[in-house]
Amino acid sequence: MLKEFKEFALKGNMMDMAIGIIIGAAFGAVIKSLVDDVFMPIIGQLMGGLDFSTWMVGSINIGLFINATVNFIIIAFVLFLVVKGMNNMKRKEEEKAAEPATPPAQEVLLSEIRDLLKKKK
Repeated sequence: MLKEFKEFALKGNMMDMAIGIIIGAAFGAVIKSLVDDVFMPIIGQLMGGLDFSTWMVGSINIGLFINATVNFIIIAFVLFLVVKGMNNMKRKEEEKAAEPATPPAQEVLLSEIRDLLKKKK
């Protein structure tokens, strides 16, 4: 069982997934800082100096929810752009692969000779 787990854990896909999760977490922290430290103060100033993080309705902290929602929207949009870019690159590669390869000059010449011989008969 330990051997199977080792094979599973060291597969390329598992390592790729682990790297993706780590990078995703770091990316999430950068976006959270961007939202909390850059966007929300600007939006707050545009709305008359409001600080969303202190908005509360009773014991419910609505401001933090607003920050988290803006954070999610930004992350989702950036990931959408990344996936869209990757799909475009993949589509271009598929189009290249689908294009018929030009035959070598030798094959073209042999085809012409064959066609000329057929005409003579």
